[in-house]
Amino acid sequence: MLFPPDIPALTGFAIPILILLALLGYSFRILREYERGVVFMLGRFWKVKGPGLVIIVPFIQQMVRVDLRTRVLDVPPQDVISRDNVSVQVNAVIYYRVLDPEKAIIQVEHYNMATSELAQTTLRSVVGQHELDEMLAERTKINADVQRILDEQTGAWGIKVSNVELKHIDLNEIMVRAIAKQAEAERLRRAKIIDAEGEQQAAEKLAEAGAILSGRPEAMQLRYLGALQNIAGERSSTIVFPIPMDLLERFGLAPAAKSEN
Repeated sequence: MLFPPDIPALTGFAIPILILLALLGYSFRILREYERGVVFMLGRFWKVKGPGLVIIVPFIQQMVRVDLRTRVLDVPPQDVISRDNVSVQVNAVIYYRVLDPEKAIIQVEHYNMATSELAQTTLRSVVGQHELDEMLAERTKINADVQRILDEQTGAWGIKVSNVELKHIDLNEIMVRAIAKQAEAERLRRAKIIDAEGEQQAAEKLAEAGAILSGRPEAMQLRYLGALQNIAGERSSTIVFPIPMDLLERFGLAPAAKSEN
């Protein structure tokens, strides 16, 4: 004769097994190659584990995962007043990573948020120390200054700032028009200077040529012949025949010199 199974007994036997399996599942953790686990035992720091299989004692140990990959932080646009009292909006991108998981968890709360807030204040402080022309022409120097300050401040949190790049420097429309007028005036000034320098060089060369020709009269005759050749090569009905002034003086046809009063 078959007897029905004792359901309460089976239930009482299965519950401990399920609890044991749940505890075992909670105890085994798998950390990827770029992850580390900061383990606390009874609330006190114990060690950093990973990557791979990590065993945690339930109710006694707790583990916090930390990602060691490089993070990209997009700093939102910041309103900055430059040293020459120009209002601009500046935003940047920052690359950083966690080097010491223990410090990143213990020394600061929410290290990502802390790095973001520090980056915003540092960007406003550094950019505000430069004039507008320096912001536009010396971005590399500003990037290096922001990176150095951030790296020094976040070093205590176990974070390494590897690179900082300014993305945009936005100006209002009035300032853009003023800069365009300034650039146009600068180009006109350079054009006038180049024109004046060309006139000066041409005058110097003509003076040198006149001094050479005045010392050699036969050179003037050669220049006359060259000018005649150039005129003859053109389609013109004008005939030019140069006559030396000394020849006119021999025949008394030279113009009389004006007498001084």
